[in-house]
Amino acid sequence: MFFEYPNILYLLLLLIPVIAHYVWRAIKGATPALQISSLAAFSNTGKGLRHYFEHVPFILRTSAIALLIIAVARPRSSNTSSRIDTEGIDIIFALDVSTSMLARDFNPDRINAAKDISIRFIAERPYDRMGIVVLAGESFTQCPLTTDRATLINLIKEIETGWIEDGTAIGNGLATAVARLKDSDAKSRVIILLTDGVNNRGEIAPLMAAEIAKTYGIRVYSIGIGTQGMAPYPFLTERGVIIQQVPVEIDEDLLKQISEMTGGRYFRATDNTKLLEIYNEINQMEKAKVTVDALSVYKEEFMPFALAALAAFLLELLLRLVILKRIP
Repeated sequence: MFFEYPNILYLLLLLIPVIAHYVWRAIKGATPALQISSLAAFSNTGKGLRHYFEHVPFILRTSAIALLIIAVARPRSSNTSSRIDTEGIDIIFALDVSTSMLARDFNPDRINAAKDISIRFIAERPYDRMGIVVLAGESFTQCPLTTDRATLINLIKEIETGWIEDGTAIGNGLATAVARLKDSDAKSRVIILLTDGVNNRGEIAPLMAAEIAKTYGIRVYSIGIGTQGMAPYPFLTERGVIIQQVPVEIDEDLLKQISEMTGGRYFRATDNTKLLEIYNEINQMEKAKVTVDALSVYKEEFMPFALAALAAFLLELLLRLVILKRIP
């Protein structure tokens, strides 16, 4: 709440000397209305209503004047409503779910690190439509383009390795993602391709899929996920799970070509921190256009103060006429 004419509130200061004068008179004692020789006859008389309500009229009148001054200062409140116009970006995550994504050079492993950081990325982009494509020996759409963040995040959490035939069909995964974006009317369309291997399966060559993405104006940001050199990988044996070091093989040249052809970029993630930094960088490069129009709606708040002042005046008048009525 605010006041349209705040300077009027300075009139409240005038009440200070009025109150001070009244208190001084009350302490000093008022002039008697009737003079008698002795008060002995009234020593056992109880105090009436006049005694208890003696100062109430002054309090009511002072309060009424204060409330009236506040009402004249025109108190108002405002509610701001916003209309948001957005030009969002359509984004498809093409996520490798081959068994090599179980390597533990990330915490706890590549697949779970990729899922967790992707979820953080999604949460920071409320105005974009997003979807998920998973790939291994083949590919399929886990979630089409949607603005339903809760559903999207739940579907990412459900992703596991071993869903589909093992292998790395980068071309198929990229083509499936392109198919989900080609009919989009968004001004910016993006694929985030995350893989840890070399294309070894699928009917569609990765560069052909990249050429199709370029034709539709779709940018591809490629992320090679995996440490340099060797990585710990869990193997299931008769004696249980054992960890062995395996070589990390990522076709970085192919991923760079895909990104360069489509106007995107290639990144290499060697740990959780680096992967998070990559997603943050993509987040900064691909910004949605958001226009916010704010409209303030004002509401007059003087009426409660005016009504309270009127009530105080009427109550004072009632007390003076009924309880504090003077003897003529």
